[in-house]
Amino acid sequence: MADLTSDLGTTPFLLIYTGSAPANCGTAASGTLLGTLPCSNPFAAAPSGGVLTANAITSATAAAGTAGYWRLCTSSAGTTVVAQGNVGTSGADLNFAGGDVFTSGGTIAVTSFTITATGA
Repeated sequence: MADLTSDLGTTPFLLIYTGSAPANCGTAASGTLLGTLPCSNPFAAAPSGGVLTANAITSATAAAGTAGYWRLCTSSAGTTVVAQGNVGTSGADLNFAGGDVFTSGGTIAVTSFTITATGA
């Protein structure tokens, strides 16, 4: 998990999409891009107890839709995907201020973002 922060480089972005996550990070994105949110450099401090907690993520203007999945990328273009996961409304690794349904021109604001190691 510590490698995730290194792999994201100095300009990481969190991209939020509608629909279901693609099969893996190498598969092209699907759904509608709802927002591109700049992340901090570094993305996160060292993981603790198998959990990586993101540093501040800047809010962004939203397109209309319901968030379905997220991708962490090395740039806003989203061409190099380092990690992806599903968005949920309760107990998810990514939670939004005000829920996961966005209106065009609204704001996407991340209240918390943690990634937990599973298996090893």
